[in-house]
Amino acid sequence: MNREKVIVIDFGGQYNQLIARRVRECNVYCEIHPHTISLDKIKKINPKGIIFTGGPNSAYQEDSPSCDKGIYDLGIPILGICYGAQLMTHMLGGVVGKAPVSEYGKTDLHVDQSSDLFRNVSTPTTCWMSHTDYIETVADGFKVIAHTADCPVAAAENIEKKLYFMQFHPEVLHTTEGKTMLSNFVIGVCGCAGDWRMDSFVENAIKSIREKVGDGKVLCALSGGVDSSVAAVLLSKAVGKQLHCIFVDHGLLRKNEGDEVEEVFTKQYDLNFTRVNAQQRFYDKLAGVTEPEQKRKIIGEEFIRVFEEEAKKIGTVDFLVQGTIYPDIVESGIGNSAVIKSHHNVGGLPDYVDFKEIIEPLRDLFKDEVRRAGLELGIPEKLVFRQPFPGPGLGIRIIGEVNADKVKIVQEADHIFREEVANAGLDTSIGQYFAALTNMRSVGVMGDERTYDYAVVLRAVNTIDFMTAEFAELPWDLIGKVSSRIVNEVKHVNRVLYDCTGKPPATIEME
Repeated sequence: MNREKVIVIDFGGQYNQLIARRVRECNVYCEIHPHTISLDKIKKINPKGIIFTGGPNSAYQEDSPSCDKGIYDLGIPILGICYGAQLMTHMLGGVVGKAPVSEYGKTDLHVDQSSDLFRNVSTPTTCWMSHTDYIETVADGFKVIAHTADCPVAAAENIEKKLYFMQFHPEVLHTTEGKTMLSNFVIGVCGCAGDWRMDSFVENAIKSIREKVGDGKVLCALSGGVDSSVAAVLLSKAVGKQLHCIFVDHGLLRKNEGDEVEEVFTKQYDLNFTRVNAQQRFYDKLAGVTEPEQKRKIIGEEFIRVFEEEAKKIGTVDFLVQGTIYPDIVESGIGNSAVIKSHHNVGGLPDYVDFKEIIEPLRDLFKDEVRRAGLELGIPEKLVFRQPFPGPGLGIRIIGEVNADKVKIVQEADHIFREEVANAGLDTSIGQYFAALTNMRSVGVMGDERTYDYAVVLRAVNTIDFMTAEFAELPWDLIGKVSSRIVNEVKHVNRVLYDCTGKPPATIEME
């Protein structure tokens, strides 16, 4: 099917997928390509626009990622972001060098509102800067259209050649009017109609899965979370009873979650469903392990081993389905991007997997897009808007070694936190919230006696895409009530902390 699209060319930045997600938020289909893409392939794709990503390198270094200079002569509008801005400047004859003052974080941005990029954008506005190099002199034909106190060239344009760049990151939530800026480029400059919808994604995914699977058997890794649930229902719509869902209770789920997942998928859906109680098996594998990456990889490999064993009981299984989504891919360092953390179903996969092929129908979607796909599939809102939960479960919400006693502490503390957030009517307005267990023990006093117990951390963030987030400013009376209940009702906890860190610099999960 021919459809208009914008392509993002990846130069190794962490936000490549986020830029694509922002473009899709404008209802324009977008896909990622490496910076090594040929001009012939770009011409074949025939994009309406091109966006260069940021990256960790200096554009003027010989070994830095670059692209074919002929890309600037294709007549396709190009927007360079951060490193992409510097690369465009360097390749076209401008000057890029070390900045006298590095910028990192929220910055006041003064824009030229007559520019197509900044139509309906206020000035000054808030942007997110992250750079140590800067543009000293723009290339011939470019006009400066934005600046900050420490960055004289924060954005520029060459209208004749349809070339634009921004030194800051319009794609992150910290840039308050970034969505408008990107829409101005995609819809205004590139002329996209903005008619890509989630219903077309679901329709095409079902068709593609049917063609791929044929009459083969499919095994779905079902955790009961949003991602794997949507993947399971999508596969069910595509191949029906050829799908076998395996739910592994690894002992790292939230309180009562194993029973809740089993009830939903046995009573609401016509699926082949098997529950595997493997709690002790996972605890044994994790004994003595404290390093986060090692924990993730152990959990990921054990998942696969359990699936292989269950698959053999079913018979010949051709495909394994996983609910991998875009943030999993980018944070696991696929392609040119740096590894932030391995996800149990991406970087955590073992070298050998006993299936013909792995199907990841949601790997191109962000969390909010997955939810929209779930609604398109007719999944109840209660399940679609369930609190996100990582595949490694409480294993990455426990700092240090994981064991049954620590899991019990987190389950109880988390249950109290979620219960009180719901009682306060905030459960649908917070992006993600949970309790985690630190590896810190401290002195306290309870009942006139000295204690030496653990500290629990409460984490709550507001986010749209789960690539960036701001900590949620919860009412102090709510935090106080949760804290009081936890220290009084949960054994071996004498201190409760609240995490006030955004993403970046932190991740949403603890490990």
